[in-house]
This record gives sequence, C-alpha cells and structure tokens, in this order.
Amino acid sequence: MVQRTTYSHGELCWADVQTPDVAAAKSFYAAVFGWRYEDLPTPDGRSYAQAFIDNDLVAVVAPQNPAQQEAGTPARWNVYFAADDARLVAEEAPHAGGAVEFGPEEVGDSGVMVFLRPPGGGTTGVWQAGTHVGSRRQNEPGAFAWAELLTPEPRAAVGFFQQLFGHEVTEYPQDDGGTYTTLIAGGAEVAGVAPEPLIGDEGEDGAAEEEEAEEGAEEPAGPNSAEARARQGWQVYFGVSSVKEAVLAAVAAGAEVLVEPEFAEDGGTIATLKDPQGGVFSVLEVELPGF
Repeated sequence: MVQRTTYSHGELCWADVQTPDVAAAKSFYAAVFGWRYEDLPTPDGRSYAQAFIDNDLVAVVAPQNPAQQEAGTPARWNVYFAADDARLVAEEAPHAGGAVEFGPEEVGDSGVMVFLRPPGGGTTGVWQAGTHVGSRRQNEPGAFAWAELLTPEPRAAVGFFQQLFGHEVTEYPQDDGGTYTTLIAGGAEVAGVAPEPLIGDEGEDGAAEEEEAEEGAEEPAGPNSAEARARQGWQVYFGVSSVKEAVLAAVAAGAEVLVEPEFAEDGGTIATLKDPQGGVFSVLEVELPGF
C-alpha cells in the first residue's frame, strides 16, 4: 500500500461524484468498493459524504447543484488535476483554447478549486491543495486508478493540457486509425486523451441501428445529439481486485453494464458500468497491495 501525501503539478489527484441521491449512491458504491463514509454538512443545509478505505480518504459523494437537479442531470464523476497555482491555471485557460466554467474558489482551508472546459468539451477539475491533497490512495482496490478524456477534438485538448500543465505525451496508434495519447507528468503517465466513439460504430449493435433506421426508425444520433454528448468527457477508472466480482456486485446493487469485462492490452481487465443514478465509471483490475 502506498499512501499519497502530495501530488505534483499536472498529476490527476482526485475524483468525486455529483449525484441526485447521495444516500442511494453511498449504498451503491459501498457494495462495489467497500467504502465507509463520514457525512459532513454543505453550506445550503444538505450533506455530502467522504469515502474512505480504512482511514484513507479516496473520494467524495456530493449532492448536485440546484441547476443540475432542476435539469434532471444524471450523476457525473469529476476528475481533478493538481496545480501549484489554480488561479494562474484559470487565467491561462482561455489563451490555451479553453474556458473557465467555475472558480477559482477557495474551499475553506482545504484548497482552491476551478472547473475548466478544454477545446471539444469535457469539464475538468483543477485542485490547488491546502489541507486536502487529494486521494490518499491510488491504483489499488477501491481507489482512483486512471482517467481518460473522450473528445471530438483530441489534438486540441492535448495541446490545452500541455500549455496549462507542461505535460509530455506518448501517442499510441490504434487499430481504427486513431491515436490514444497519454499525458505525462514527472515521468509517469497520468491520464489519457482519445477520440470519442462514433455513434453507430459498434460492431453488431451499430449494424442493428443502421437496419432499424432503414426500416423507418428514428434517424441515427448525430455528433451533437444527447447520446453523442454522453459519450464525451472524462471516463474515471477505479481499481478492483477482481473485475468479475466487482461487476456482479454492481449489477446486484442496481448497475447497468455498458461494457462487459474485457482485457485491454497494457491495461488489464476492465469493464464500464452505470450506477443507478446514471453515473458512468469503469473498473480496472489491479494487484492487491503487497503483491
């Protein structure tokens, strides 16, 4: 077990979920990851839950803001890059082709938070640590393990992050002709950027959708449709000791399986799930600490 006490500029340091039902989400993720919780009040009189593995903070389950609730927005996982100076990053974002969606805002003595929009979309958190440095564990069962941005503008997004955080990159050609790019901070790969999946380009399912369209069904979803937008953004991965067991536990707790367990080259066994409140996340098989 490696406990994290600090993160370098440009590393992914944290993930939290905003959900329409905090109590239900707590129950679900406890069933999947074994998290225990400590509840704390929000300024508006509601509460959020800190999630722990043993005594180490690894995530937060938070209520949605009023605008998200009114719009009926499904739950969403956010990811955060560590920053030496969140305000400076926010000032630079428009010059790098993006925009500031929220902040900078001081969160008590915990730190400074900003949300950015890279070119092509995909809300991205930035965190300047105060007393809260980020996840105390990474890359082990129940803890944040990886994240990748699916975007219609991968090259512009990569350039955006390079300008803000100084990331180096490695490019991996894919069988479909695209490129999977990893962002590197401190000599380590910290996140991925990839082209968003194309609607209808999913093997047999895509063929079935085409056939339905020919028979007079609704037109296939376009690049600006709600379905397409749902495929954009950050995909968050949590470590598990067994993907099969995690999927079974998630389904028993009400999850929908979006991507069945599969072996990803250089990535181990993964699966993608949707929690009962609509939050999409993936599980990645990792070694148990000490092995």
